[in-house]
Amino acid sequence: MQYTTLGRTGLKVSVAGLGCGGFSKLGLGTGQSAEHAVGIIRQALDLGVNLIDTAAVYGTEDVVGAALRDVPRDSVVVCTKASKQPGDAAFSADKVTESLDASLRRLGLDYVDVFQLHAVPPAAYDHVRTVIAPALLKQRDKGKFRFLGITETAPNDPEQHMLNRAMQDDPWDTAMVAFHLMDQVARTQVFPHTLANRIGTLMMFAVRGIFARPAQLAATVRDLAAAGQVPAWLAETDDPLGFLIHPHGATSLTDAAYRYVRHEPGVDVVLFGTGDADHLRTNIASILKPPLPAPDRTKLQQLFGHLRGVGLEVPPPRAA
Repeated sequence: MQYTTLGRTGLKVSVAGLGCGGFSKLGLGTGQSAEHAVGIIRQALDLGVNLIDTAAVYGTEDVVGAALRDVPRDSVVVCTKASKQPGDAAFSADKVTESLDASLRRLGLDYVDVFQLHAVPPAAYDHVRTVIAPALLKQRDKGKFRFLGITETAPNDPEQHMLNRAMQDDPWDTAMVAFHLMDQVARTQVFPHTLANRIGTLMMFAVRGIFARPAQLAATVRDLAAAGQVPAWLAETDDPLGFLIHPHGATSLTDAAYRYVRHEPGVDVVLFGTGDADHLRTNIASILKPPLPAPDRTKLQQLFGHLRGVGLEVPPPRAA
């Protein structure tokens, strides 16, 4: 495993982080047992992963807590999140605090390393910054968490306006950011600020959805070509990103997607989710590989650097 420092937090973290949400939810989302999910976490730890990212809304905090029960607390970085409650007009300081306390109970921990406000839309940011963040910093001072983070609602903020603002403000120690082969907005909107202010970054959407579903990718590219957004030749094949797979390049599209994100300046941790032990190993192996060849990276930027909001839609769930 390779390790890096998560921005100004000083936390030493694995460059591959285990995400406990998505549609796999460590296998729970596809019908696997809690024991299976615990096994996935423990295998990840055995492979050197030391950052685990979960959330109250994921329904996986219990299994994370079970998996960590006998693990030395200082050997793992635990991140969780609180979301705006369904039906509420805005984030509530009391409910976010209640969510934090409930997360600690489910995890069986006295504190989490990173507590994040989840999926904050641009319109909510002023309220979050002036009301919710100060309330949470009081909880931090009580020892309930060490560092404060924020995550975006990527499908609803393709220009990343919220993170662009937040990464220039004081309270946030970490950010969860959408960035992938065909959505490169963060390169100009987010990373210059996280680098300047030493804010730790956790990457989401590296593979999720479009790059795991060849038919969806091909259909998306055809639509983009019809709209004049990408060259027509990309729509003439069912494998539009096949040029990335060659003896000196990636071994698969998934491999290319993880490597592309991993080596972008400004990226600290690449999150991946899985409920399958083989996928766990292959995902980590890809994240640990060298960058894609420079000509491939340049071609990706030329082809897709101008796109906005591509591949961020919520994909249909896989069959159990």
